[in-house]
Amino acid sequence: MTQQFRIDQLEQPIEIGSKEAKNRLVINAMECNDADERGNPGPKTKRRYKNLFEGEAGVVVLEAVTVTYESRGRKNQLSILPRNKEALKQFTKELKEINDDVIFLWQLTHAGELSHPDFSRRVTPKQLPGFEGDLLTEEEVHDIMDQFVEAVQIAEECGADGVDFKLCHGYLGSQLLRPYNDRDWKFGGSWENRSRFAFQTLERMVDAVSDPDFIFGSKISLWEGFPGGQGSAGPDTAVMDLEEPLKLVKGLEERGADFILESAGSPSITLALAHPDHRIPKDVYMHHTFQQRVSEVVKPETVVMGSGYSAFRDGDNDLQAVKKEENTLPYWGNKNIEDGVVDMVAIGRQSLADPHFPKKLLNGDHEDINWCTLCDSCIEFLIRQQNVGCAVHDEEYSQAFQNMREEFGKLSFKRT
Repeated sequence: MTQQFRIDQLEQPIEIGSKEAKNRLVINAMECNDADERGNPGPKTKRRYKNLFEGEAGVVVLEAVTVTYESRGRKNQLSILPRNKEALKQFTKELKEINDDVIFLWQLTHAGELSHPDFSRRVTPKQLPGFEGDLLTEEEVHDIMDQFVEAVQIAEECGADGVDFKLCHGYLGSQLLRPYNDRDWKFGGSWENRSRFAFQTLERMVDAVSDPDFIFGSKISLWEGFPGGQGSAGPDTAVMDLEEPLKLVKGLEERGADFILESAGSPSITLALAHPDHRIPKDVYMHHTFQQRVSEVVKPETVVMGSGYSAFRDGDNDLQAVKKEENTLPYWGNKNIEDGVVDMVAIGRQSLADPHFPKKLLNGDHEDINWCTLCDSCIEFLIRQQNVGCAVHDEEYSQAFQNMREEFGKLSFKRT
């Protein structure tokens, strides 16, 4: 008999700003590299989000939408430029017609040193070994701030409910905040300088929006897990020190953030920390500590969303020293909400495995859930600049994965 999960906390509504999410499940921003040649939603993009809106999560976050096409991480990345306005407006209209209860947040980003040099310009606040790129000037950073402001105005006009200002996973927001950014310039060295981009950009975005109900927040990496990364004690040490990430959380809240979406790691460097690997238990459970620390410093009305839950799946996860029925995604999501560790649970890979997961879970159709197997084939698609989907539960992507392996051979995942 299929296990039935306790969901009494997960099914509760919650206020985010002045809007109500119908439940505590969030669909994390999952880059799938399937926009058209101008950065508009392509057919696969539309189909994917149609399924997610049918899946009835309280919040859906639109994946890593780039504010510039000059520097981007994915060849077929969604963009938010004036040329995309009409396509994004129609895209949002169609999704809202499917389910107007979903809070639709757009994750705005700039790839910085993660911009792919094969088709865009790689730029950086300070050259990181193995990534390099053109050093950004202060004027260029101000131009990027302008692009974020323009992007949030487009998002509002197109019908988004709010934005997620991306300050995580090694993208430009992370790069500027890192202690490693000790370069002597307006945006480096001291915490005041390194946080200037994040704080001033959010202030300007809030001022640029006319809708008082528009939601603002940010996904942040509390610890990137390498020397000088976010959450490190200095530019040349990997010792964890959460003082600055928590100051970031408070500073964002003071400037209008309605939510903080906890994450960790930088997928290009510390993949198993950003996308917890069941073979590395500490990386799975560490996210709970990060969520708790954020919850301790924010006001009660600021919503804390937590990542890293897909690794638990239905308890069939190889994690040791705990009862299987007490080591599932629903168990930890429900427990952590009840214990005040987090307010909402964000799922990423599980949403690719089953976009209808929230509806199935909350309706009690637990035997029908397609569980993520943690194979990370979706990540291999992304690394190879292919359209991304679930190679286990979606026949189209199963075939695409086989074709990709035949063309390129097996990819050796390096956690660097």
